[in-house]
Amino acid sequence: MRQRELSLVLAGVASAVLLVGTSTAEPPAPVAAQEGPTYVYRVPAPLGQKAQDLLARGFDVLEQRDGDDLFVLGSKDTHTRLTEAGYTGAVESVMAPPSSTAKTQGHGINETYYGGYRTVKAHHAHLDQVAGRYPRLATVVDYGDSWRKTQGAGGYDLKAVCITRSGPGDCRLNPDSRKPRLVVSGQIHAREITTGDMAWRWIDHLTQGYGKDREVTSLLDTTEVWVVPIANPDGVQIVQSGGDSPKLQRKNANHTNGPRQCPTTEDPNAQIGIDVNRNFDAQWGDNGTSSDPCHQVYRGPNPDSEVETRALEKLFRGLFPDTRGPALTDPADPKTRGMVITMHSALNVVLLPWGYTTTPSPNDGPLRAMAKDMAQLAGADWEYGQPGELLYTAGGSIDDWVYGELGVPHYTWEIGNWQGDCAGFLPAYPCQDGHWAKVRPMLTYAAKKAANPYGG
Repeated sequence: MRQRELSLVLAGVASAVLLVGTSTAEPPAPVAAQEGPTYVYRVPAPLGQKAQDLLARGFDVLEQRDGDDLFVLGSKDTHTRLTEAGYTGAVESVMAPPSSTAKTQGHGINETYYGGYRTVKAHHAHLDQVAGRYPRLATVVDYGDSWRKTQGAGGYDLKAVCITRSGPGDCRLNPDSRKPRLVVSGQIHAREITTGDMAWRWIDHLTQGYGKDREVTSLLDTTEVWVVPIANPDGVQIVQSGGDSPKLQRKNANHTNGPRQCPTTEDPNAQIGIDVNRNFDAQWGDNGTSSDPCHQVYRGPNPDSEVETRALEKLFRGLFPDTRGPALTDPADPKTRGMVITMHSALNVVLLPWGYTTTPSPNDGPLRAMAKDMAQLAGADWEYGQPGELLYTAGGSIDDWVYGELGVPHYTWEIGNWQGDCAGFLPAYPCQDGHWAKVRPMLTYAAKKAANPYGG
């Protein structure tokens, strides 16, 4: 991986002050208080065992690498923990301590936080608005309930929208569809707020462009595009409850497998919830996960323990037939249709299966070729490869479940970088115009490739 020159790690996060509070329209979020400054540590951890051990110890390792160095988010005490674990941690940047007020702006579809990012309520209102305005193009699908909703503690429906020129049998949860399907999801990691905004813009680009834009019209005449703008709404509610200083919640809100308030209240490594993207039944419990309920990569008590995980798996089974054999070495049928994109931030990379190992998947050739195309569409500063080639390996991910269980190509896009004013998890909202200019052609490419991704 190329060396990356960092002027300020996590600049987008450091520009926002963390605070404790709740939005006026949502129930209080049971989440550990963030007290005192938060630090980003530069930690030498070359690819391989050193990097995997850092993850296994439960540190909040950011999706970023600079040569042999990884970066860890934590409190003042994290430096001591790193030293005790045999690592050298140098402070790269310091984030301000919490403030004491929080608020959202607007109501309904216009409800925003942090300068323009839409709340969960706004995203769901947007889906309903699109379906109302474009009834022949858009169909909203309720595919489950969030953890809090299942507990009678607020929470949300889990919603997707299917966008296509509607015809017989379209947008039904039937894997034998007449059209190929692309699925795009955002905010499975709640604090990665760029991804929800990309989903919103993609929905508008398609619905507003049909009949006006030749490329969009042709695409929707022949393809179903499914969008899950927020895959982890309970986690996003915690993020947005910080208002102009969004909280750094990564996981969902399920606190039943550990203390309701995780013990070290000022440490981002002591956060309630389960990492939905380590909970899938695909090499669950492997590298890059933790058994500690307060760790950021806590995998849950067992695979598929989370309602958000099970709901996504059920949705995917309803959209795609299984075209791959049971062995890890079995390739997918070359005539497989469909594609799934899960958006994350922020590293400017396209990641392909396998995620749990550096061993290439049995469909590595076409998967890698498409990843290269996507990265080139985004720009010269984007890279592509397996997670273990660029960051670290991790089990229980959606990437390996979709490809491993169904044979459908899956890609993770890490959108954004760690340099400049638009870096990090929390870039200022105007930065999304620049991200969208790169993501839009990538999404269009993915939608076109869904008809015959492996070239069979």
